[in-house]
Amino acid sequence: MGCTTNNPAARRYCRRFLFTMLLYTLFLVLAVWAFVHFRPTGPLAWLLAVLPALAIIGQLVVFGIYLAEEKDEFQRTIAVQSMLWGIGATLSVTVVWGFLENFVHVRHLDLILIYPLYCFLSGISFGLLQLRYK
Repeated sequence: MGCTTNNPAARRYCRRFLFTMLLYTLFLVLAVWAFVHFRPTGPLAWLLAVLPALAIIGQLVVFGIYLAEEKDEFQRTIAVQSMLWGIGATLSVTVVWGFLENFVHVRHLDLILIYPLYCFLSGISFGLLQLRYK
């Protein structure tokens, strides 16, 4: 699903995804800057803390829109399979890590790392599925 493709749905997905990444970057920088310089409290602190997450939720929505717009059933199937493999692998890693935290007392896995882990594992899955069907 590259941005240089002739597939209109994939091109729109790339533009939308890049926009949400820009929002994520801006919201994260704004939140960090505000907390470092002003130490907000109350509702403003909650809003600033949630802003970067809203952009990530936007990324998930953008992927759903791509699936709805993609006319090529094969490309849609590969995208869904990569997402499912990514979810399964993420769940596996986090469940195993959770048991390790409880019984072996390894370092706590911060929840903020789960979405990047999912993206990484979905990306690997996407690449492997592309190779499989070449």
